[in-house]
Amino acid sequence: MKSYRKELWFNTKNRIEFINITDEVQKAVKESGIKEGLCLVNAMHITASVFINDDEKGLHEDYKQWLEWLAPHDPSRYKHNLTGETNGDAHLKRQVMGREVVVAITNGELDFGPWEQIFYGEFDGQRPKRVLIKIIGE
Repeated sequence: MKSYRKELWFNTKNRIEFINITDEVQKAVKESGIKEGLCLVNAMHITASVFINDDEKGLHEDYKQWLEWLAPHDPSRYKHNLTGETNGDAHLKRQVMGREVVVAITNGELDFGPWEQIFYGEFDGQRPKRVLIKIIGE
C-alpha cells in the first residue's frame, strides 16, 4: 500500500467562486503512480468546499443563487458574526456543499460517472486557502 499527498492553494478574486480542479487532481494521481486505490480531496478551510458535479455554467449560477437564498450574505443576520467576523453565511454554505470527495482510482485514472468533475467551492474568498489531495492504493 502506497500513499501520496499534495496541496493546492487558492486565493480567489471573488467572495464566491467555483473552480474546476479535476485536471490538477488527475495530475496528482499520475504523479502518485497509484493504479488502483482511492483519492481524497478536501478543503482545509471551514468556509470552502470540494464537491463533484457537472461543469456547466448555468448550474454554477443556480448553485450561487440557491446558496444565497439558503444563507444570504447579511452580516447582521448571524450570531457567528458577533465574534467580529462577517462570514457566518460562508460557514453554512460550506456545510451544505460538503468538505470533501472520495473518488476511486482505476487503471491510474479517476473513475467518474458521466459529466462528473471535481470543484473547489469558495464562499469567503480573497485570501489564501488550501485543498489537500491524499491518494492511497497500489
